[in-house]
Amino acid sequence: MNIPALLREKLLIALETAGVEIPDPARIQVSAAADLQFGDYQSNAAMMLAKPAKKNPRELAQQVVDAMDSDLCEMSIAGPGFINFKITPAAWTQNVIAQGNAPLLGIHQVPDSQTIVIDFSAPNVAKPMHIGHIRSTIIGECLGRIADRLGHQVIKDNHIGDWGTQFGMVTWAWKKGVDEGALETDPLQELLRLYRNASDLSKEDDKVREECRQELVALQQGDAENKAIWDRCVELSKKGLNQIYDRLGVTFDHWMGESAYNDQLAPLVSRLEQEGLARESEGALCLFSSEENPPKKDPFKIHRDGEWQDQPMIVRKNDGAFNYATTDIATVEHRVQEWQADQIWYVVDFRQGSHFEQLFDVAHRMGYNQVDLVHVSFGTILGKDGKPLKTRAGDLPQLADVLDDAVKAARLVVGEKSHLDTEEEKDQLAELIGVNSVKFTELAHHRMSDYVFDLDKMVALEGDTAPYLFYSYVRARSIFRKLEQEEIDRLNAEQIQLTEPAEIHIARMLARYGDSVRVVLDDYRPNLLCSYLLELARSFHSFFEACPVLKSEGVQRETRLILCDLTSRVIQDGLNLLGIDVPERM
Repeated sequence: MNIPALLREKLLIALETAGVEIPDPARIQVSAAADLQFGDYQSNAAMMLAKPAKKNPRELAQQVVDAMDSDLCEMSIAGPGFINFKITPAAWTQNVIAQGNAPLLGIHQVPDSQTIVIDFSAPNVAKPMHIGHIRSTIIGECLGRIADRLGHQVIKDNHIGDWGTQFGMVTWAWKKGVDEGALETDPLQELLRLYRNASDLSKEDDKVREECRQELVALQQGDAENKAIWDRCVELSKKGLNQIYDRLGVTFDHWMGESAYNDQLAPLVSRLEQEGLARESEGALCLFSSEENPPKKDPFKIHRDGEWQDQPMIVRKNDGAFNYATTDIATVEHRVQEWQADQIWYVVDFRQGSHFEQLFDVAHRMGYNQVDLVHVSFGTILGKDGKPLKTRAGDLPQLADVLDDAVKAARLVVGEKSHLDTEEEKDQLAELIGVNSVKFTELAHHRMSDYVFDLDKMVALEGDTAPYLFYSYVRARSIFRKLEQEEIDRLNAEQIQLTEPAEIHIARMLARYGDSVRVVLDDYRPNLLCSYLLELARSFHSFFEACPVLKSEGVQRETRLILCDLTSRVIQDGLNLLGIDVPERM
C-alpha cells in the first residue's frame, strides 16, 4: 500500500472528471505536507493547471475535491489552492498492516531496472588507506546497497591504483632489504616503509632516483623478477585493504585496477589519433576542445591572462608513457562494452571535477552516448581547528588508526553506560559503535559539505548519532524479551487499531520509509535517509513515552507491540542500507 501513489491516482481521475486537461501527468504529484496541522499530504495540482484551464485555482481545487472519491482521507483547501489530504486512522491502520507484511517494508522497486557501475574507494596499492578514502568508500557502498534494493543491477568496482611510479621505488627498496615477517603481519605498513625509504633517498640522491626509474621501466617491459615483486605487492596490498573493508562491511564485485587496462592503452590511443580526436602537441598526444561548447562550459578551456586558452587532456606523454587519463578512457569502454553499463557513478573527491568533465566529454565524442556518466563528488573532512584533518606530522591520518581511535572513544561510553555483563561483550559493542559511528557521521552530512571530525560527538548516545539510533532499536526490541514466546507467536497485525495521536504519528513516519529510500538516488544523498531515520527514532520515543505498551491490554496492547516491531525493523533495515549493523543489546 503506497498512500501517496493511491492519492495521486485518485487525484488524476478527479482532475479528468472536473474536465481539466493534463498536458504532463508526471508533474502531478502528492507529497508529504510541510505542516501537519493542514494534513498528511498535499498537492499543488490545481494551482499548476488553473491558468491553462482558465479557472480560479481555489475554485478548481474545490471541483477536484468534490469529484475525488476516497475513503483514505479527509480533504481541505488551503492558501491559493493547495489540496490537503488528512489520512483517516483506519487507512493508517491498513497501511501499517500492509507495510509489516511487505517483503521490502514499503520500498517499491523501480519498473525500469538499469545496470549501474559504481567506482569508489580506489586506494593505491602498497599504501595504507588514509582518512581521505573514507568518504568515497562509505558513500559508494551505501549508494550501491540502495540502488540494489530499488531493483537495479549494481556492479561495484574498486579501480585501485596498482600501476605507476611508486612501484619503481617499492621494487628498488624491496631488493635492498624487505622484512618478510612484517609483510605477513602488517603488509601495508611494510610496503609503505619501503616506499618512503626509496622516496626519501631519491630526493637526496639522483643516482637512487634513476635506479628507481629503471626498476619501473624494467617492470613495464615485463622483467620477470620485477613482475614477481609487483604481483606480491598487489596480493599483499589486497590482503591488507580487505582487513579494513571487512571491518567497514564493504564489498566489491571487481578489483579492476589500472593495470587491468595496460594492453588496451596503445590501441586506444592509436584509434583516438586515427579518428581525429587526438593530436600531437609538444611531443605529447592530447585531446583538445571540440569547440562545440561556449568557453565557460568547455572543460578543455581555461581562462588565463585575460583570455581563454586550451587545457588539453594528455593521453600519451612525450616520453611515450600513458597516464591515468588514458586508463580512465579505457575503463569507460570496458564498462560499457563488457558490462553493458547504463550508468557509471564515480564517487570521487570534488577536486577531480575538471578531470571527470573532460573524461565524460571524451566518452560522448567517442560515441558512448547511451551511458549516463556521473561524478558523485564530496567535500573535505576537517579537524577541530577547521582545517583539513591531518596528523601532527602533517600527514593524513591512516584509516585504521582513525577507526581504532573511534573504538577507544566508544569503549569509554560503553564502560560508563552499558548494561552488558562481560568485558568481551563490551569490547564487541565498542567496536560496533565506534566503526559505525564514523560511518553514520559521514553519511549524515550532505556529501558536498565539509564536516568536523569529532569522535566524542560521534559516539554520544544523545544527538543525531548512530548510538542514538542503536538505542532506539534496542529499546524497541527489549520489549519482546519481556514477553513469553507464546504471546509473540500470537501477535496478529490484522487485528490492530490505531486510535491515539502518537500511534497515528509513528504510523505516518513509518509510511514515509519507501520514499525516503527512493529519493536518496535523486541526487546521491544518503543524508536524506539518515535524517529520516533520526526523525523516525524521535517519533518512536515520543510514542513510547505517551503510549505504555506492556501496561496496555487487548487490541491496544497488540497494536502497540506491532508498532514497536515494525519500527525496529525499519530502523534496522534503513541502517543496513547505510551499511551499518545494529546491536541487539546495549
